[in-house]
Amino acid sequence: MKDAYSFHVDEASMAQGYRLMFEAYMRIFTRIGLKFRAVQADSGSIGGSTSQEFHVLADSGEDAIVFSDADDYAANLEMAATVPPAAPRAAAAQPLVKVQTPNARTVAQLAEFLKVDAARCVKTLLVDASQGGVVALVIRGDHELNALKAQKLPGVAAPLRMASAERVREATGCEPGFVGPIGFSGAIYVDHAAAKLADFVCGSNEKDVHFTGANWGRDLPDPKSVDLRNAQAGDSSPSGRGTLQIARGIEVGHIFHLGQLYSEALNATVLDEQGNAQTMFMGCYGIGVTRVVAAAIEQNHDENGILWPEAIAPFQVVLVPINYQKSAQVRETADRLYRDFDAAGIDVLLDDRDARPGVKFADSELIGIPHRIVIGERSLSAGNLEYRNRRETESTEFSAVDPVGYIRHKLNA
Repeated sequence: MKDAYSFHVDEASMAQGYRLMFEAYMRIFTRIGLKFRAVQADSGSIGGSTSQEFHVLADSGEDAIVFSDADDYAANLEMAATVPPAAPRAAAAQPLVKVQTPNARTVAQLAEFLKVDAARCVKTLLVDASQGGVVALVIRGDHELNALKAQKLPGVAAPLRMASAERVREATGCEPGFVGPIGFSGAIYVDHAAAKLADFVCGSNEKDVHFTGANWGRDLPDPKSVDLRNAQAGDSSPSGRGTLQIARGIEVGHIFHLGQLYSEALNATVLDEQGNAQTMFMGCYGIGVTRVVAAAIEQNHDENGILWPEAIAPFQVVLVPINYQKSAQVRETADRLYRDFDAAGIDVLLDDRDARPGVKFADSELIGIPHRIVIGERSLSAGNLEYRNRRETESTEFSAVDPVGYIRHKLNA
């Protein structure tokens, strides 16, 4: 890790320092050549009021990144906000009916049995309350509960814990899998999308039975909705512009606005200009150096090996002499080029192994050095060297008069 900490006399200075570090991280990852997103994130166990993660976009990423297709809104999936559907809730059109649904414990089983879309069902999840008992969380059948959002609600235990089967029976009188909001006497939180449903299907708090045609305001109280679910691709962006897309990301950096969380606990103060003790404001910042390497490879590779971004390649140029041990001309040229590139400040690797050309070419592609110069008797006899960029498929011959200048031009291109 690359770790850094900042200390500030007031909140304005803290905000400025945090912004400067954010911009520095943006420049670092841009210069490296990574495709990345800075996203709103949960501060987790480190704490603080604000934090942002930097994610390299890659299919193998461990995190889901939510972003708008119309502006710079981006957030980790656990932090991405959802907004209430814009359309008003439809009027009730169906009567409330109890339907026998044997063994239909899951939304998928229920939707299949009743031949309805999962989006027309609601699932009622019972979780432990912070002061004992349970709280009901109601979301649409095709949505997933967001644990981080749920555990921040008043009265909900943190970390979030699903209620045991025994607690479910105590609270509802029925087995798990058939719980519903109608008649539930405890605290209920309803997600925005579920609150806009009309004529929906829900559990009846009776084994093997569900309600169809359930409606808010008629069969149970009209809810005050909250944001309870994970965002999905196609949702409206919380920014009000565009729709949300989801990609996988590898976290390579994280910055935290800690405020006075730790300095208050440690009584860490500094004297201001008037000589008064002020509790410091703090920020902390980290880049996962080894993660950057792994993420760069995930984004930059082909079937032959690594395609290093120029800024972090272990070498800029690899010299591949053909018959280095047998040809004095090849050996002398290769050694001279190595000295010239080194003197010019260009990181260069000389492959002077006694190996077949195919082995050397394969290894140079495997380790991904951006620029390759091949030195062979045939090209030297014509006064040329052979050049190939690691990201290209064809080689080019160029004059052997000024190879350093030739490569320098490529590096600056």
